[in-house]
Amino acid sequence: MADAFNPVDGTRISYDVAGEGPALVFLHGSALSRVVWRGLGYLKGLPGYTHIRIDARGHGRSEKPHDPQAYRPELMVGDVLAVLDELGIRRAGVVGYSMGARTGWQLVTSHPERVSAFVAMGGTHRAQHGEISRIFFPGYLETLRAGDIQAFVEGFGPGLDPNTRAAFSNNDALALGAFFELTESEDTGLPDLAVRGVRVPTLLVAGTADERRYADALDEARMLPKGRFVGLPGRGHAGTLASAGDVLAAVKPFLDEVYPPQA
Repeated sequence: MADAFNPVDGTRISYDVAGEGPALVFLHGSALSRVVWRGLGYLKGLPGYTHIRIDARGHGRSEKPHDPQAYRPELMVGDVLAVLDELGIRRAGVVGYSMGARTGWQLVTSHPERVSAFVAMGGTHRAQHGEISRIFFPGYLETLRAGDIQAFVEGFGPGLDPNTRAAFSNNDALALGAFFELTESEDTGLPDLAVRGVRVPTLLVAGTADERRYADALDEARMLPKGRFVGLPGRGHAGTLASAGDVLAAVKPFLDEVYPPQA
């Protein structure tokens, strides 16, 4: 485990590195942390790479600002670049889920020279105003603003699996609330024109039951000169990440072709 610091605002970003081969960066979803990638089998399923797992600001062991302005997309992109610069890595593959995929979109449109391949799982380049409560539950943001992380966890009801429940419970409610406040009110996403200009080989993965992200991923695949799409039948938003076997069955051949691992 190591730390890098965003040169713009000094926020401390925690990450770890394992393996050998071309660099492959993993960006987790909101309310999760970098541990999810190992726990679900993604590292084991993608051997032959230097795996770089980053805790997004406000998550895991990274610094957790309570100011919504600290979660502007350009700052979160700067966090990824700070880690790559700290490691002396000029280009890397990027695998992102949900929030991590949104950061990935910002990265491939603003700094395409730093990305060799991009995998976006359950993510979109478009604004998410009003969408998060559909993924979580109505009133989730007010619950987080109250500083009660356990009330946030309980808001999902009894259907939340134990691993996700444990991950959500480890969050700082005010930091997570600040992130979502910015996302709900100011994050306008990216224009379609920016997506059309991306030349980085990109794989879009979404579950058919994750209707908004599924539709957006289909659009993105049509817009991208080097875009591909894989749908996961019956999978919702959380299921897109959890169905590691189905995802890896699409991701590994894609990376083998466009960004091969070390033999």
